[in-house]
Amino acid sequence: MAPLPDHTPKQLSLGPLETEILGIIWELGSATVKEIHDRILADPDRELAYASVTTVLRRLEQKGWLTCSKDDRAFQWRPLVSCKDAKMLHAHDQLRRFLAVGNPDIIAAFADDLDRASVDKLDAIAQRLKAARQAREEQ
Repeated sequence: MAPLPDHTPKQLSLGPLETEILGIIWELGSATVKEIHDRILADPDRELAYASVTTVLRRLEQKGWLTCSKDDRAFQWRPLVSCKDAKMLHAHDQLRRFLAVGNPDIIAAFADDLDRASVDKLDAIAQRLKAARQAREEQ
């Protein structure tokens, strides 16, 4: 079972522009404000101020998603969390929220609405949980 990533952002929720900019940085590996701004403006139907990109980057840094360093004459923005790890963190957060409901009837109603593939996935998860529980009890 893959463990959760070592680094977890302070805030998981992201707005649409934050998500878009983070996606650009994941795609490029690292990026300057100009590179991100140019990518967004490549769509002729988009308008976005250069300063807005800078503001969003700083917000993503405050939330714990990015880090910034100065290379030569430009600031380079790099992700602190990979795209794969971000998906894992979001899934973990959603599962935690789902289980926080705590009402077995609601969870059962959800389970009744699943397709075969989803039920198979839940069965696999149940087997892993059972193995983890047994390992804990043996310790």
